[in-house]
Amino acid sequence: MQDTQNTLQLAPEVEAFRAGKLLVYPTEAVMGIGCDPDNEVAVQALLNLKGRAKEKGVILIADTYSRLLPYVDDKAIRQDRRTEIFSSWPGPVTWLLPKSAGAPDWITGGNPSIAVRVTAHPVVRALCEKVGMPLVSTSANPSGKEPAINLQQAREYFGDSVCYVAGEVGERSRPSTIRDGQTGQIIRA
Repeated sequence: MQDTQNTLQLAPEVEAFRAGKLLVYPTEAVMGIGCDPDNEVAVQALLNLKGRAKEKGVILIADTYSRLLPYVDDKAIRQDRRTEIFSSWPGPVTWLLPKSAGAPDWITGGNPSIAVRVTAHPVVRALCEKVGMPLVSTSANPSGKEPAINLQQAREYFGDSVCYVAGEVGERSRPSTIRDGQTGQIIRA
């Protein structure tokens, strides 16, 4: 009988994600820190670690828009805004879209919209594919500090309290632009 234990083992980052651990990974411009968006304990741990207010909400990133559909009220997106939104992906534009009835308040901060992005970064895309869902994503830094731009800086902030996913930050010099999906207004350039 063949030993199948090794073939059934999950990648460390997938095990960590499923266990509710926080992951640090590269994004288009900075290192990101995130977790399972459906795990309230993990999201609260992330907010606590960063010193971030729950009312701000967090961004969800994914490899495809379809992974974001459980959290977005797709039918409430204005028809005249859809082309601009979807043609900006994959890429470094985060859109505030109407949240679905099932989107948890610990993600949205109790707001009627949810911040989402379809990323172009290959490491994050592969990670979303491996875990089969989007990731909570915020910059890897305590609030008030500069975002980490490599694993070494992230380790200086978080030590062994998180799981690190290897990879290089993309070539953008600034975190993603955030835009209002109803008006197109730029919230963060």
